Amino acid sequence: MTNQELSKRILELVGGKDNVVAAVNCMTRLRITLKDKSKVKMQELKATEGVLGVVEDETLQVVLGPGKAKKVTDLFIVDAGVQGGSVSDWKENKEAMKAGQKQGPVKRALKMIADIFIPMIPAIIAAGLFNGLAQLVGQLAPEAIASGTGFIFLLQTMFSLIGNAFLGYFAIYTGVNAARSFGATPALGGMVGAMTIGAQINTISTVLGLNAENPLNAILTTGKGGIIGVIVGVWILSVVEKKVRKIVPDVLDLIVTPLVTLLIVAVVLVLVIMPVTGFLSDVLVDALSVLINSDNAIVSVISGYVLSAAFLPMVLLGLHHGLIPIYAIQLETLGGVTLFPVLAMAGAGQVGAAIAIFLKARKVRNERMQKVIVGALPAGILGVGEPLIYGVTLPLGKPFVTAGLGAGFGGAYVMLTKVMATAWGPSGVVATFLMKTGGMMINFLLGLLIAYIAGFIITMLFIKNEDVANV
Repeated sequence: MTNQELSKRILELVGGKDNVVAAVNCMTRLRITLKDKSKVKMQELKATEGVLGVVEDETLQVVLGPGKAKKVTDLFIVDAGVQGGSVSDWKENKEAMKAGQKQGPVKRALKMIADIFIPMIPAIIAAGLFNGLAQLVGQLAPEAIASGTGFIFLLQTMFSLIGNAFLGYFAIYTGVNAARSFGATPALGGMVGAMTIGAQINTISTVLGLNAENPLNAILTTGKGGIIGVIVGVWILSVVEKKVRKIVPDVLDLIVTPLVTLLIVAVVLVLVIMPVTGFLSDVLVDALSVLINSDNAIVSVISGYVLSAAFLPMVLLGLHHGLIPIYAIQLETLGGVTLFPVLAMAGAGQVGAAIAIFLKARKVRNERMQKVIVGALPAGILGVGEPLIYGVTLPLGKPFVTAGLGAGFGGAYVMLTKVMATAWGPSGVVATFLMKTGGMMINFLLGLLIAYIAGFIITMLFIKNEDVANV
């Protein structure tokens, strides 16, 4: 089945054009926002050639695999006649999606976070890789870098330029995407993000007496509040902009609305949002440091094990999107992300469990399961776990648990050795190049190997041949 045929088949099975509100590519999935989920022919969709699995939460997520998901999504957007990306204003679409779309405030908040950050994941990965390469070149040729001339210095500078083109202006990109998610003007959202990193913030802080000798202790300073502050600021922007637009005459809207909106938001942002969210961010980082950056080996081992073992259940519940702001906060305050390498071990546990299931499937001659694993295993090793999760371990039940238990051992090792990444992205072998130093790369690979082996052993011990025979 071609990608075009698959797109049309999926559209037909989800209820046709009239039932689709929005569609977006999410790494290995086509995420579809529907008006009425009851119109979906779920069993036929799951059985469709090319569909590796289906996940139901506030959206319908069709698992298609790396690369293929993006191609099919692009075709699906055209076939369905909808815009790509997130819905512009979740409040306006709530009524359209009410059938089968009941969500609590936490679910809605996590969906908004996903809508803001998912489109930026390719840039986050690319920027992290280039910054990692820049650091690696600096470690391998320190004298050439210190000279400030020559090809090696130019190469490292080019890598840094590309990496910082995104990470240096992360707040601006976040502001633009948050504005799209909240229904504000994207360019104004970018301006709110830019304000938080503007040098004038320090001048204002000095005039108001909110600075300190140590910038880390200042109530207000450039970047204070980080990504959380930007998101809150843009949400207020969306509220203010809509209210102002209702009052201002149409003929003056283009001039008056952005002027008044930005003035109000800027004052609130600088005097309230940045100090408050900065305090909350500091508290969060300090609390996480107790677990993630602890000098106590026992604490590191326990926290690393629990976090890795529990991560995939969080993914199934849709709670993992709430970790993205934590990644961003760590990246801003620590210069790297220590939580991501630990959680990346979760996928490795699935790989080990899948290998064990393959051996058992071969023993009981379950050829269908063997084919599924052979097709999904390379993606799992490269860090795309959905095919293994939704095609192998989750349908069997117990292997999903044993894989998590195995992953915990890899997480414990990575936490103990204090591995730090320059960004976050796919969680498998390819993530190795996101680690900050050569030593951290080696420890990350060792963590993956430990998770593979532990996931394999635990699954072999606790899963019986008959559990695999008839699936």
